[in-house]
Amino acid sequence: MTSARPRTDDRTRSKAAAALSLLALGSVTAIVATLESFPNHLIAAALLLGSALFALDCVIHRGARRVIELTAAALAAAASVIVLLGSIHLVADVATIVLWGCAIWLARGAFSVRSKLAPALPPSAAVMFWNPKSGDGKALAVGLADEARARGIKPIELRRDDDLRELVLAEIALGADALAAAGGDGTQAIVAAIAAENDLPFACIPAGTRNHFALDLGVDRDDLIGSLDAFVKGAEKRIDLGEVNNRVFVNNVSLGLYAEAVQREDYRGAKLRTLLDLAPEVAGPDGSGFQLEWVGGDQSGEAEDAVAILISNNRYRVGRMLSSGTRPSIDDGLLGVTVFETATPRSGDGVLRRPWREWTTPEIELAASGPVAAGIDGEATTLSPPLRFRIRHRALRVRIAGHHPGVSPSAALPDKLVDLPAALWRTARTPR
Repeated sequence: MTSARPRTDDRTRSKAAAALSLLALGSVTAIVATLESFPNHLIAAALLLGSALFALDCVIHRGARRVIELTAAALAAAASVIVLLGSIHLVADVATIVLWGCAIWLARGAFSVRSKLAPALPPSAAVMFWNPKSGDGKALAVGLADEARARGIKPIELRRDDDLRELVLAEIALGADALAAAGGDGTQAIVAAIAAENDLPFACIPAGTRNHFALDLGVDRDDLIGSLDAFVKGAEKRIDLGEVNNRVFVNNVSLGLYAEAVQREDYRGAKLRTLLDLAPEVAGPDGSGFQLEWVGGDQSGEAEDAVAILISNNRYRVGRMLSSGTRPSIDDGLLGVTVFETATPRSGDGVLRRPWREWTTPEIELAASGPVAAGIDGEATTLSPPLRFRIRHRALRVRIAGHHPGVSPSAALPDKLVDLPAALWRTARTPR
């Protein structure tokens, strides 16, 4: 059994108290500045909102309409700046920005948590599979293989034509009793799946570019060498794995706009241009859109005006100002489902609505009329329908270095920004 516990020492309580004070001062100065410049700040906010709406709409259109809307977005943004400059209160506005910035920085420290993990005995025959080209060659640059050997971990370098699954199974046949992966999240998923199948401990070595899996596990992404200590002075916890059509994923499976884009040969060299060119085809008024229907838990529906669907190994924080794009935990036993849609209102909606829907479920099935382009942990592939997703609850034994947090940075953060002051207050009042 594992849990995340907030650090409730004097330093943490001091950070929480300081953050509360700065938030209060920043709020007061913002109110004063707004009252003195009324209604200019409201006009500027309306112009910025209009600019954002024009910019979002221009993405799904081509030709003259895209140019007109992009121009309107730029003019609205420029007008908002002019309005703000004409009513600026230098001291109050600068003080607000500085105070809120310092408060949020302190709040991040106040909500830092460390997982209470069970100590684990070091393995006797650990093996690390590492990709020397991942993350622009960072593993090679720091001498990761030599550092692994120094800790009694056997390094296996991956080459272009290697079958990673065969390599891992061969090492298990030779007696490997623990597995580690140093590479992108696609590499992590393959090794983690085999570790789970054989009930072997697994360590995530953050040698990729972004290392999203490592972040949500609580592995320090800036401590590549230190992460090897997971097999020396490490602790263990069990986490979930996601599965689609018998293929394991550690982060998520994306369908729709992004998935279609990564299939294209020119995506790696021109990501933004590829997405902009593809957006009208998928989400535009004459676009092909999605031809998907789903059933899962208490949810069923179809992708009428969806731009993308993200199905993740546990829920992501989507659209939050605090740690958006992270998962508070990876052991809840539920898939996260997020359907991103166009801004077209549905029946009963207002003029504006949140452009996504999200829910959780232990399994979900998607039906389609043909093969579906997908991005599985960032790797382009095609899936044959029906797409059957399920969660493998607590399937993987993960080892994490004792000096790493062992928990997601968003584990203790409030889900909404408005809840931040109350959460800080509770943290500041927590007894020692």
